[in-house]
Order: sequence, then C-alpha cells, then structure tokens
Amino acid sequence: MKAFDRSIKIAPSILAADFANFGAECAAAEAQGADWIHVDVMDGHFVPNISFGAATCAAIRPHIKGVMDVHLMISPVDAYLQGFVEAGADVITAHLEAGPHVHRTLQAIRGSGVKAGLALNPGTPAEAAAELLGDVDLICVMTVNPGFGGQKFIASQVEKVRRLRAMLGDRPVHIEIDGGIDPVTAPLVAEAGADVLVAGSAVFKGGTATAPEGYGKNIRAIRAAAEAARG
Repeated sequence: MKAFDRSIKIAPSILAADFANFGAECAAAEAQGADWIHVDVMDGHFVPNISFGAATCAAIRPHIKGVMDVHLMISPVDAYLQGFVEAGADVITAHLEAGPHVHRTLQAIRGSGVKAGLALNPGTPAEAAAELLGDVDLICVMTVNPGFGGQKFIASQVEKVRRLRAMLGDRPVHIEIDGGIDPVTAPLVAEAGADVLVAGSAVFKGGTATAPEGYGKNIRAIRAAAEAARG
C-alpha cells in the first residue's frame, strides 16, 4: 500500500459487480479510477446473506493492481484470517460485534503483515472503539445494516464519523464508509472526516466489464462531490 494520506479514495464493492466475471470487473473498475477494490465477505450467520470467501479473494488478486480491501462480515473470525492473508488481502476488517476478543483479532491481522480494520455496525457507538484506536489502521463505519447491497444510507452515522475523526486526532487511521454511498451522501461523510468511500451499485450501475465507461463516470461523480465538501 502507498504511504498513509487522507485524500478521498473510492473503493468499489464487488458485491454489486458481475459475479461471473469478477476478474474483469476488478480490472475495469481500477482502470476507470478506483483506488481500492472492496470485497464483502458474508457468512449467513453474522449477517443474513452469503457471498464468497478466501478462495474468491485469491482468484481475483492477480486482477487487482492496487489495494484489496477485505471486509469480513463473519463470526467467528480468527479461524479464517490466515486464509485471507494468504489470498493477498492488503486490509482485513473485522467487526467489533463479531466476537468477544476483537483486540486479539486485530493483533493477529497486524501480526500477519496486513493492515487491520475495525468495523462498527450502525447501533455501535464510536466510543466502543476508544480502547482500540492504537491497534487499527482503518475504522469502517457501517452506514447501512450489514448483509445486503443497495440499502438506504443511515444519516445518523454522519455524527459518528465526526466523533471518530475527533477521537483519532493525528493517528494515521483511515475512516471508511460502507453503505449507501453515492454523489449525494459522499459529501456528508467526507466533510465529517471520512477518506475511504465504499460504493457498490452507485459505481457498477450503467456499465459492464467490456463497456466500463459508466464506472468511470460514477467514480468521478462520487469523488468530485466528496472533494468539494472538503473545500
């Protein structure tokens, strides 16, 4: 990964891409301006949906030039970490709510040489992460309830982003937003302090891997709206 910076980064979620063509979809999104590729892993237990696992991450890794950002919506977590490390994840994010020993999980991720992320569900306050701020490289604020793409943005989470930004101070920790991001909602979280914006349907609508110009248009619109909000 590149050196830490707080510039706006767009991370298309392949949950909204063509499942039969993931490699080409990842390559097309990057070619059209994506900064990171976001991989939503769901287990049908921690969240009410099943997506894919470490084997899929390993399969798409050769098609991703930049950051592969793996979001584990699974419980338990620890037993599966090594598979995602070996699959080539650059960032692995686990949920604070997924188990009783999240500090151990974050240590294990970092100990494997991978950046560690901590995700917070909408009902979890920013303050719940206070004792973990020195153990993370990224905090992911869920602005929808995890489990499905295409949900409506939960506006109350903007203030959570603002509190996290204040709590972090000058620590080199990304604030990522996952859920309902588009050119309307991106400015709200960018102004509050977020720098990594996950977008699924808002990126992948209006294009295909063989005609990806729509992806680029969508990425540019989200980025421009977010950057304008920062002034």
